[in-house]
Amino acid sequence: MNGFLIYVARRLGQFLLVVFAGVTLSFLIAHFSPVDPIEQTVSLLTSFGSTDPRSVELLRESLRELYGTDGSLLDQYVTFWSRVLTGDFGPSLSAFPTPVMTVIGRALPWTVGLLTLATLFSWTLGNLFGALAGYFRKNRLLNAVGVLVMSMQPIPTYIVGLTLIIVFGYVWPVLPISGGAQLNLEPGFTWGYISSVIVHGALPALTLVCVGLGGWFISMRSLVSNLVTEDHVVYAELAGVPGRTIFSQYVARNAMLPQVTGLALTLGHVFGGAVIVEFVFNYPGLGRLLIAGIYAGDYSLVLGVTTIAVIAVAAAMLVIDILYPLIDPRVKLG
Repeated sequence: MNGFLIYVARRLGQFLLVVFAGVTLSFLIAHFSPVDPIEQTVSLLTSFGSTDPRSVELLRESLRELYGTDGSLLDQYVTFWSRVLTGDFGPSLSAFPTPVMTVIGRALPWTVGLLTLATLFSWTLGNLFGALAGYFRKNRLLNAVGVLVMSMQPIPTYIVGLTLIIVFGYVWPVLPISGGAQLNLEPGFTWGYISSVIVHGALPALTLVCVGLGGWFISMRSLVSNLVTEDHVVYAELAGVPGRTIFSQYVARNAMLPQVTGLALTLGHVFGGAVIVEFVFNYPGLGRLLIAGIYAGDYSLVLGVTTIAVIAVAAAMLVIDILYPLIDPRVKLG
């Protein structure tokens, strides 16, 4: 038990380091952006007519204090971390005076649901077909599936998304190509609204599954292909152990362990793909919110979304790291 606590403490330290580095990098990138959110807001407000210079200067000072861009770089950095720790990023410039966390809270469930389903489907299907293709190497159907999924892996996410829009939105119009749900439906736990969410999320989820399937297939097939040549598998075959038992207990089970680690390592990449997918399909998640904030020069919103994304991805990696010793008892905890 002490060894497991030490292991958890180490992983928690890594989690805090990743969050610190990611949030700091997000702050620096936003700070050194060529777009000045304060000047952009002032220009927008004064574009409708002449304004007293003194009033403009007072407005500029108020905005700097409101959005935490007043003072030196160190002062702004300290102010930013105080906002991160309190969960208050101030109001959104593009949705003034709505707080940033309120805007993020509306979009976060959409992204969490999309990423969870797409990741689970691509990980499960990729590992399943990869394991079967690695064990039954002469099966023509599995080889054909392998060629298909591997051919989709190098295709950019937006190309896959646009292709699905053309196929299922215009050539064979059976699925909606924009939005998260039907506009005239009241949000709630009703079958009408839930079914609308599922139908609207089908193409974005399918895009992420198609892009991520190939990587899991290739890695799993390689692992299984190496495992089937090891001594304990060969001896089991010579001893007459049923093929299903060898596949499930001797091969696939051992090959799954590295794939669990790979799942934690690819979470950041999956979120990056979701940003593009949500923009292509106009899906109401954090990805579309982030791009809209960048275009609008919404300094607070961009920092809020990137900070939440860094913390969420790091937290998911922490959970997988903590569960890994429970899956593989060979991991040293001390």
